[in-house]
Amino acid sequence: MKIKPVILCGGAGTRLWPQSKKNIPKQFINWGGWTLFEKTIRRIKGPIFDYPIITTNLNYLNLVKKYLFRHKIKKYRIILEPLKKNTAPAILSAALIKEIPFNQPMIFFSSDNLIGKIDTFNRSIKLHEKYLNDNNIFIFGIKPTSPLSEYGYFLTKKISKKINKVHRFIEKPNINKAKKIIKKNGYWNSGMFFARKVSIVNNFKKHQPQIFKLCTDAVNKSTIYKNVYHLNKHSFNKLKEKSFDLAILEKSKNINAIKLSIPWTDLGSGKKFL
Repeated sequence: MKIKPVILCGGAGTRLWPQSKKNIPKQFINWGGWTLFEKTIRRIKGPIFDYPIITTNLNYLNLVKKYLFRHKIKKYRIILEPLKKNTAPAILSAALIKEIPFNQPMIFFSSDNLIGKIDTFNRSIKLHEKYLNDNNIFIFGIKPTSPLSEYGYFLTKKISKKINKVHRFIEKPNINKAKKIIKKNGYWNSGMFFARKVSIVNNFKKHQPQIFKLCTDAVNKSTIYKNVYHLNKHSFNKLKEKSFDLAILEKSKNINAIKLSIPWTDLGSGKKFL
């Protein structure tokens, strides 16, 4: 079974102001012939991936369609969020689409990251796919090149030859603390996740039942037109804003790490491509 890629594309990109304005978020800024969103959709055109799901909002719908057409991606699904509610509702809403089988692996990308050594990255995905189960989630960690306060970190404990379990998350530490974390073999939290659909569902049922209920209602009552899901505003509006990290990753005991030493950056941090 192929891996279902989900691209989270709802942010306004305010960290790149004035280049990134509300109607031109950072993932759509032209950086001299390319955009971050284009880099992301090129990344998921490989043979290991199924057709993509893009979560965004009505303001960016035409831009998303424009780039999908430009890169000849004919099969896709777009999920339109009526309001910004952060990454937890976005990830769950994508996973709840009924056409996705419960045992299908899903990978969640941010639309504003740059990644190098794509072949190495894809090999790591295939290598860890066999370790997915109905409750675990893998997060992609990047080996730090320097102590930075712009990124979150995590620490792991090796529990088998192939599995590194995450035992602590650290959100954007100061430079001195970042140095100590790196000495303990800490990794940057890239914000990319890999799990089966059933695991996403099970973790929300266990740790965030209210988010699960409201997202289920929003998806089940959505209006679908030409591959676009318009989530139900009444249900979605009741959700509280919450990140996937706070809602699930920091509560679950089944979070594992895929450790990578590849070029990566969140361009919104203002850092160059590392």
